[in-house]
Amino acid sequence: MVGVSDGHRSAQAPTSARTRVGRPLLSLALASMMDEVHAHSGAVYLVAADEPVLEMAVMAGLPRAFAAPWERVGLSAPIPVAEAVRERRLVWVGGEHEMARRFPRIAVVLPYPFALAAVPVATSSKVYGAVFVTWPGSHPPDLSDREREHLIAACGRLAVRLERAVEDNVSPHAEPDLLGATQVGSPAGTLGTVEAARMVARLPYGLCSLDLHGRISFANAAAAELIGVPTSQLLGSQLWAAVPWLNDPVYEDRYRAALLSQHSTSFVALRPPGDWLSFRLYPSTTGLSVRVSRARAVTDMNRSGPQPGDSPPRLVTISQLLSLAGALTEAVGVQDVVQLVADEIAPAVGSQALVVLGSRAGRLRVLGHRGYPDAHVVERFDGLPLSEPTPGTHALTTGVPAFFDSREQLERLYPRRHATPDGFEAWAYLPLIASGRPVGTCVLAYTERHPFPADERAVLTSLGGLIAQALERAVLYDAKHQLAHGLQAALLPHSLPSLPGIDAAARYLPATQGMDIGGDFYDLVPVDGLAAAVIGDVQGHNVTAAGLMGQIRTAVRAYTTVGQTPEEVMRSTNRLLIDLGAELFASCLYLRLDPRRGRAVMARAGHPPPLLRRPDGRVRVLDLAGGPLLGIDSSAVYPTTEVDLAPGSVLALYTDGLIESPGVDIEDALAGLGRQLADAGDRPLDELADELVRRSAAARERIDDVALLLLRACD
Repeated sequence: MVGVSDGHRSAQAPTSARTRVGRPLLSLALASMMDEVHAHSGAVYLVAADEPVLEMAVMAGLPRAFAAPWERVGLSAPIPVAEAVRERRLVWVGGEHEMARRFPRIAVVLPYPFALAAVPVATSSKVYGAVFVTWPGSHPPDLSDREREHLIAACGRLAVRLERAVEDNVSPHAEPDLLGATQVGSPAGTLGTVEAARMVARLPYGLCSLDLHGRISFANAAAAELIGVPTSQLLGSQLWAAVPWLNDPVYEDRYRAALLSQHSTSFVALRPPGDWLSFRLYPSTTGLSVRVSRARAVTDMNRSGPQPGDSPPRLVTISQLLSLAGALTEAVGVQDVVQLVADEIAPAVGSQALVVLGSRAGRLRVLGHRGYPDAHVVERFDGLPLSEPTPGTHALTTGVPAFFDSREQLERLYPRRHATPDGFEAWAYLPLIASGRPVGTCVLAYTERHPFPADERAVLTSLGGLIAQALERAVLYDAKHQLAHGLQAALLPHSLPSLPGIDAAARYLPATQGMDIGGDFYDLVPVDGLAAAVIGDVQGHNVTAAGLMGQIRTAVRAYTTVGQTPEEVMRSTNRLLIDLGAELFASCLYLRLDPRRGRAVMARAGHPPPLLRRPDGRVRVLDLAGGPLLGIDSSAVYPTTEVDLAPGSVLALYTDGLIESPGVDIEDALAGLGRQLADAGDRPLDELADELVRRSAAARERIDDVALLLLRACD
């Protein structure tokens, strides 16, 4: 049961709560529509009751398994029926190339020659769903005016019927698919006469009849003998399920290709131990006829099935495509995408080299390449104007793929390539189109001449769509990553100043979750023969936290420069944070250092306590008095504590990202940090900083930013 979009009950509602339509409204409308335009398959979708989703209510002409990934799709999904609903117009896809370019998700699963039209089922005020119908690959590339008019009119009539049903409080429901079920029985019963069965039995080659689900409804004795499985075990089973050595996605793919394209297909398979059989599939709208015979000598054939010792087939299978699609979703940066294409996609399609091109400011950019012995051969294209007549720029600007079987074919269209040989003999230029616009070009190069049949071109173009989506995400990630690092570098001190009587070293590590940018900060400021040090942590690790961190660091510097005491610096910074209305809190630890007197005055606002390593190697936690986090209470006060800082003493100031780790008690982590400081505290400060960060479990996991500031009093 499928609801319509005005909120009526869905299939899960009990029968008593709704009135069912008394006749198969959707099935009749779909069958009539397909008959009018001579389509061979189709489906009706209805808008779900309570969410922006299209649900398949009935399918005709093909098993529903062909459309299984799209039985329930969001209205925002990049598929034809959803686009038809969103834009309230007929969507036409004229063949496998156009499908691969515009709707790569469909072409990945169904890389076969067929045409498709999707039409909204809508009145002037409401959309009830959509219909799609398909034709074999032999359909002309354009939809005729007659077909267009029939489809639009039929969907309009269906919308009116659905509107009346809703007015009558009748909710349309899912109906049985329109798929002719062939009865399984004896040869005589299947063929109609005993004499016809005898005639088929006398033929020297095998004959099988498959229904639309691929189940065997008839097999003659010759077929059973060639395949090596009794007829009784074949009947009612799918061929690739009943015969173990045919249990390969390659063979099932040929059945799907035949049914969807309505073109005969074939394959050769090895029946162990050494008999090669040829299978020829002849489709119709009611099923398939399969002819089975012994294959010619393998060395004399153009083989299409997997064979012992063969290299992997160049045309990737559906399962490979789905695996590659999943891998592409894991690629993060642009170079990750390039490496993944080089490692998995190029070998799968038989390519020996690749280039990924992009554009910026009207010029071509080489984003990455693999497989070229001389990198200059590729990199000379970097910066080329997009108006330059090259196959890479043409694919990028037009969004049209180009395939060149040989060098002669490429140089005939692009004569300038005579002067720039790259050592390859065939190329596929795949436009990378994401969100409806070209984002780059993927160039696959082959060391030998390489014909590109229609099905391989469709698969490669589909791969281009998948690569494009990964590349678009990767470009955005790299831009965000560069922005984050640039912003972080601008907000933190480039280097620590050299101060008399004080050695200093600092480390900062952004959290690995988020934008690689955080709100932790530190600074060291010279003040009239003294020094001021500050470390703090604004909650969050994003752009907002980083921006606020920059404001706090600037404010602390300003208040320090005008001569405020540590307590006044903290109070002023607290009031500023509240006045900014940022709704973020910050911890902070502020120190005024007097190395000549060997003293340090500290003020703390909710920050982890510093560690002090004395010259004799003993380490203690400085349990300082303090006030609340900055940004909470405008009247808060921050008392100060004075600490002895003898020459050779080391102060370790840090943020909680250095010690807080899931499952680890904070006191244990702090004690561990103290032991590390005691053991390595005599080392130069840069080595000590690296050691403390390296040995911190929290710093390795980096669920939070990490900042560390080390200060050593000198003679």
